[in-house]
Amino acid sequence: AMEYIHAVQWAGHKPGLTRTRTLLAALGDPHKKLQFVHVAGTNGKGSTAAMLASCLQAAGYRVGLYTSPFINRFNERIQINGQQIPDEALVELVEQVKPAADAMEDVPTEFEIITALGMLYFAQQQCDIVVLEVGLGGTLDSTNVIEKPACAVITALGMDHVKELGPTLADIAAAKAGIIKPGCPVVSGGAPEADAVLRRVAAQQNAPLTEVDFAKLQITGGDLDAVTFSFDGLDGVRLPLIGSYQPRNAALAITALRVLRQQGWNIPESAIRTGLEQVSWPGRFELLRHSPAFVLDGSHNAHGMRATVQSLKDRFPGQKFVFLVSIMADKDVDEMLALLAPLAERFVTVTAHNPRAMPAQTLAEHIRAYGCTAEAADSIEAGVARAEELGGEGPVCALGTLYFSGDVRQAFAKINKA
Repeated sequence: AMEYIHAVQWAGHKPGLTRTRTLLAALGDPHKKLQFVHVAGTNGKGSTAAMLASCLQAAGYRVGLYTSPFINRFNERIQINGQQIPDEALVELVEQVKPAADAMEDVPTEFEIITALGMLYFAQQQCDIVVLEVGLGGTLDSTNVIEKPACAVITALGMDHVKELGPTLADIAAAKAGIIKPGCPVVSGGAPEADAVLRRVAAQQNAPLTEVDFAKLQITGGDLDAVTFSFDGLDGVRLPLIGSYQPRNAALAITALRVLRQQGWNIPESAIRTGLEQVSWPGRFELLRHSPAFVLDGSHNAHGMRATVQSLKDRFPGQKFVFLVSIMADKDVDEMLALLAPLAERFVTVTAHNPRAMPAQTLAEHIRAYGCTAEAADSIEAGVARAEELGGEGPVCALGTLYFSGDVRQAFAKINKA
């Protein structure tokens, strides 16, 4: 089943919703039986989606969660009430989707097939609501086949995927604003240049727009276990996601949940608190070990890297890090390295298992250009071992792409069990 899913690449495919619509129609339009919270944005989409799902589950709903990419196993992408889709269920779904996809003249892409699998599973399992994370952009993303979400949520916007979405923040905002549907509420975490675009599109679509009032957010504490914050009447929430940027994602989730409540969803404040205090979202500023600290983080563009660097400064004041890095060659590599260099003791580079990954040697050369010490490791496991060795009693941080998070975690577990 996995070979079949991964066999279909984007090569030669035009973006658009036609293939997804055709495929879902052949499967009986499962998405039309579901309610959605649709989440787009540059960074924070996954964390915000995980928080929304956790709170809706705490409120007693049966909640589907659709996210990408995965960290350890593909099944993480399709979950219900925090449980990943079982292997057997995935195989059965592929058996249902394959004949419909094979019969299409314009073959669907991998992401389109996964979207169809998710919709089918959530409908068959009778989810009350599905938190649906956009893959890329908004307007032409295959998740955008849904008709009327209960709420559209747009997280922090920054420069990423400019080749597909356009060279300015306004272009990127316009693509993300594609998930705004006529008359459906929208909640935005905004960026000044993007707000004007989102306001304009919301007005055109007659969609009530709520912008998160970050002035009401107070971060009251933070350690290596939780960050504590208060937001708009919900006080002293202990959020187990310790990135300094996570309370902003939580404020966005809280605002969206309150908008859903106005729509008639039964979401008490107590469920919001419980959901946030129990949320789990691996690979985002995650501590694999307290002492010496080993942090695993998924920031993979300059916008995300800025947030991670701030978190490192907040949680480890005055400390320098051994960074274990892999970065995709099509990302703003130099901008990311310029942000990390001041905090670096030294770097160990590896090549993530992805055709877009910059080779470890090339990445090490880029780093040396910043006057930093860098060495390339032959494998991710060797890289983890070397970073641990160089780190000694000091902190190690692995970051630069989500695509090596699973491998880093496995190598870390193996080395530390031995």
